[in-house]
Amino acid sequence: MTVTPPVVFIHGLWLHGTSWQPWIDLFAEQGYSPSAPGWPGDPDTVEEARQNPESIAGHGIDDVVEHYATLIADLPERPILIGHSFGGMIAQKLLGQDRAAAAVAIDAAQIKGVLPLPLSALRATFPVFKNPANKHRSVSLTAEQFRFAFGNAIEEEESAALYERWTIPAPGKPLYEAASANFNPHSPAKVDTENSGRGPLLLVSGGKDHTVPETVTRATLKQYRHSEAVTDIINFPDRGHSLTIDGGWREVADTVLTWLRQQNPEPGR
Repeated sequence: MTVTPPVVFIHGLWLHGTSWQPWIDLFAEQGYSPSAPGWPGDPDTVEEARQNPESIAGHGIDDVVEHYATLIADLPERPILIGHSFGGMIAQKLLGQDRAAAAVAIDAAQIKGVLPLPLSALRATFPVFKNPANKHRSVSLTAEQFRFAFGNAIEEEESAALYERWTIPAPGKPLYEAASANFNPHSPAKVDTENSGRGPLLLVSGGKDHTVPETVTRATLKQYRHSEAVTDIINFPDRGHSLTIDGGWREVADTVLTWLRQQNPEPGR
């Protein structure tokens, strides 16, 4: 009997879980059992999320981690986690807690201990930080803000189309938690980076990413220097934060699949 390893995709801020659909289709074709459950409070569709932004507000990092931990507990085996942006941070936390067989963190939000804070990242997150009350609210991006934060490495027309198709309001709380992580000894952005018994981890960065610049991903890699577990990094020099949803998504997905096969040469057995 063929076993199909579960893969759980975790979206980040401002994108709906359905934005993973092309990846889900590809991974299913390759013998995996993929799913992309949303964050707590996420409605089922982009349209519903835009109409009910209050349902998304107020959820912090710990809430999201526990939400996915509960979902994982119902799976037949520990899954492979693939997360983008804040989803990449969530994937790292769950991997560090030994809740996953492996994880891929794509343009992952900075974890506790990562110090670089490039100006482009500050500008990308300014729509949240411009008002302290946004910590308890959900915040939407304008098409222009999305263009800077996500779509700067693609044509303006494609950025506008992605904005219309996939964007939803996002809770401000995770960004405030990440911003204060290095001043809070009990920050929810803390990841167990010293766990040598965990599964393998792949960090993926985009060289033109404004929201999570490559320097942040490389600084994240250094946080794992005391772990003997596999920790790899791959950079796509010409890609921005939209690399999981734009026209070049397949190159990223194929690279992830190749890496997963290298960790487990016979997936599905």
